[in-house]
Amino acid sequence: MSATNITHDSPTRGPAKPLPYVISGILLAAAIVVPLLVPLYAKADPHLWGIPYFYWYQMMWVPICAILIGISYWLMTAEDRRRRVAARQPDHRGRHDAGGGAL
Repeated sequence: MSATNITHDSPTRGPAKPLPYVISGILLAAAIVVPLLVPLYAKADPHLWGIPYFYWYQMMWVPICAILIGISYWLMTAEDRRRRVAARQPDHRGRHDAGGGAL
């Protein structure tokens, strides 16, 4: 089967693995939920370069969220790429060909 035999009904992606989606969901949930837990950081001390804890804690989460979202994006694009490649490859499960003869 060659790539030219792709029809409208051909799948565009192979089967999904749940682990990248679970990890991505956890990372995104942490990036959203932790900054919303205001009672954890609703205090003035300790100060960092004269800035109260309440403010620098929130500013600390800006690059942390960017990193978590970037990791999540990388996981999703890698999984999508893997699934697209899997959909393009013919199914050879359970078939063994030593390089000669018809199956």
